[in-house]
Amino acid sequence: MEKTLAAPDQPYFNLQFALLCASNFLFAASFTMMIPELPGYLTKLGGAEYKGLIIALFTLMAGISRPFSGKLTDTVGRVPVMIFGSLVCVVCSLLYPVLTSVSGFLLLRFFHGFSTGFKPTATSTYGADVVHESRRGEALGALSIGYTVGMSLGPLLGSYLVNTFSYNIMFYASAGLALGSVIILYNIRETLPDPKKFSLQVIRVQKHEVFERTALKPAIIMFLLAFSTGSTLTLAPDMSEWLGVQNKGLFFAWYTVSSLLIRLFASKSSDKYGRVPVLIVSSLVLAAAMAILALAHSPFMLLLSATIFGLSWGMNGPTIAAWTVDRCAPENRGKAVASMYIALEAGIGIGAYLSALIYQNLSSHFVYAFMMPSALALISFGLLMVWRKKQALLVVR
Repeated sequence: MEKTLAAPDQPYFNLQFALLCASNFLFAASFTMMIPELPGYLTKLGGAEYKGLIIALFTLMAGISRPFSGKLTDTVGRVPVMIFGSLVCVVCSLLYPVLTSVSGFLLLRFFHGFSTGFKPTATSTYGADVVHESRRGEALGALSIGYTVGMSLGPLLGSYLVNTFSYNIMFYASAGLALGSVIILYNIRETLPDPKKFSLQVIRVQKHEVFERTALKPAIIMFLLAFSTGSTLTLAPDMSEWLGVQNKGLFFAWYTVSSLLIRLFASKSSDKYGRVPVLIVSSLVLAAAMAILALAHSPFMLLLSATIFGLSWGMNGPTIAAWTVDRCAPENRGKAVASMYIALEAGIGIGAYLSALIYQNLSSHFVYAFMMPSALALISFGLLMVWRKKQALLVVR
């Protein structure tokens, strides 16, 4: 199998790539538009004490499903896996207005995690297929732009629909956006050579297929940094309300716009300077963002933190994905990307649960809940510095 489907000078941004970006936009907007409003919705159902499970259950299922999505991406194909992930969003969004008990809601959040367990795995693998390795960071950064724009507009739209209409209207709108993503995906060509037909045999995952060993270092860094995402997804809506910010989606919109800007202007940085040097800088930036959020006492500090947070993740996400693909064999790309995403889901889920446990619905506890991911980002910085030094010594020898 060839290492890549593209020559070094071959442009990757064509109609197919643009369609994939559009599908990413609709998919991201579909599931993120709920995030700012779900804590209030769960409180309305009588489950305020379970806020930490909103994100934790979602990411738990996403993590559990990653080995399966990785294997299916490498066997059945990239496009079918993406379609399945988007279809899960359609079905789950339509069921939220039906399952109106606390237990029903939490069960639905668990199964909704299938969506991000499948769609991003296949999408990142598709992006790696269509570009030469020397431009991998640039391409994966460009591919994530649609996702980032969806994450920016989705929360704002979700809060607007709830404030203007109702929660149910927001859920139906989410289903509609996900359906649009599915329709687009039916027009995208498959990049996996000789895909197999789906069968029960294909979906059986052996022990050695659960995790790709070459993805270990990227996965460790992703795990440590992802705690910040779990904490902000869970607590930023409450902090926004505490600081008098009416639209709870504003924090998410602000940081995703910041993330989008850094991807537009610095998407080639990891191709030029290397994956680890870029991650060293972005880990420090993330630690600073979370420290500012921990100490925030005004809307300005909240949005300043969101801006710096976005700058960090605008570098982190595409760089870690490119680093993961760099280290694996082409035939294991799906498994490697899935392994990296397992770490992402574990970090988000544990971060969400622990931050809610620390918070306990007390505004005085925000500082402790957000200082935790700041400290973990500093640990990531330290590990990367050690690995970089060891690599430099090996080169000298």
